[in-house]
Amino acid sequence: MKQCDLLVIGGGSGGVRAARLAAETGARVILAEKNALGGTCVNVGCVPKKLFMYASSFGEETAAAAGFGWKSAAPGKLDWDALRDNKNREIARLNETYARILQNAGVETVPEAARICGAREAEIGGEKIRAEKILVASGAAPARPPLPGAEFGVLSDDMFFLPKLPRRAAVIGGGYIALEFAGILSGLGVETTLCHRADLPLRGFDEDLRAHLAAETAKRGINIRAGIAPSGIEKANGALRICFEDGGALDADLALLATGRKPALSEIGLENAGAQTNARGFLETDEDYRVKGCENIYAVGDVLQTPALTPVATAEAGVFVARVFGGDKTAAVDYAHIPTAVFSRPQIGTVGIGESAAEKKGVRVKIYKSEFTAMKRGFAGQPWRTLMKLVADEKDGRILGAHLVGEDAGEIIQGFAVALRLGATKADFDSTVGVHPTSAEEFVSMRG
Repeated sequence: MKQCDLLVIGGGSGGVRAARLAAETGARVILAEKNALGGTCVNVGCVPKKLFMYASSFGEETAAAAGFGWKSAAPGKLDWDALRDNKNREIARLNETYARILQNAGVETVPEAARICGAREAEIGGEKIRAEKILVASGAAPARPPLPGAEFGVLSDDMFFLPKLPRRAAVIGGGYIALEFAGILSGLGVETTLCHRADLPLRGFDEDLRAHLAAETAKRGINIRAGIAPSGIEKANGALRICFEDGGALDADLALLATGRKPALSEIGLENAGAQTNARGFLETDEDYRVKGCENIYAVGDVLQTPALTPVATAEAGVFVARVFGGDKTAAVDYAHIPTAVFSRPQIGTVGIGESAAEKKGVRVKIYKSEFTAMKRGFAGQPWRTLMKLVADEKDGRILGAHLVGEDAGEIIQGFAVALRLGATKADFDSTVGVHPTSAEEFVSMRG
């Protein structure tokens, strides 16, 4: 029977990093992944989505060009096949890069599914493996909602391989994926309607950001049906009809079901090692990322109920290796200061907590807000507004949350995440010289 010190189930960002780092400590590591290396992020998530987001932005840039004197600028016509195929080539390059990283680290990669057979035993492609430790990093998959006619809709994974762009699309959901694909589709010239049951999108984000995003999204030409839940999807006259609980309906050529994801755990055999999921289907772990109730089964990434973000999975993988293979019991992920970006139209960048979340914790806060039209958009005659907001502890001025809706939000918020993690106060922000003229300087110049 083949033996190893660590068997990693899943070749996504968390699994690859854990395998590489563990192998660098001298551990014998096997990684099993039946699909392409890189997981959701590389293949059907962050990377191709960002490429599509870039593609969708060229229409706006072309429209802005006339204000800057470019008289011959014209939108042109999108070649969907070229965009999709170029994306496929880039993803294939990244797949090869991941394979090379693992090979150089001495990790044995097996392109097969792994199933746990016992506490220290698994099966990969019909071969039994004895592993001293097993790490579950199998990620999550889009979930099809229990909606009549849901089989007529597509999931987020399918969006990267569409044979052609639809003329009309309905995006059902109000989270990251729904907002991002609504912006992509609309920017690529698709008549797009965003449908979500809540009054505002992005539940859990700061309320001011949610309201501002909804208003600015509508300015970009995305139709919004909010506060009404869909009741079903029907086929009608060669197209789709999305029906709503209020009796209304919407016709579309494509319906994207972006209503959530679930951990990919059903085929791993965790029950054979005594592992159990919580009521929501996630695994729970201790500080070493050891699955509760198991001696040698560990887990990181989207199978846990931690923020479903690639950098979180890689951070957890690093901490797992540091604690379990490196003996560093001080290693930990700072979940309180995880920055995130939503690549919607416009983008959101945020770190820390929002105003209502702070108040629910009993913290008296002071709010600083600034709303303005960025120089580039104002000059081009595009009436889009940027919102920036700081949530500060009234007692000592410490910044608890920094939030932004506007261009380059992800790029801007990264640096401020460092400041928040180091405990920066409003006085620190005020005494920092801004970079002029930029939108980012508003964070160090806004007043209450």
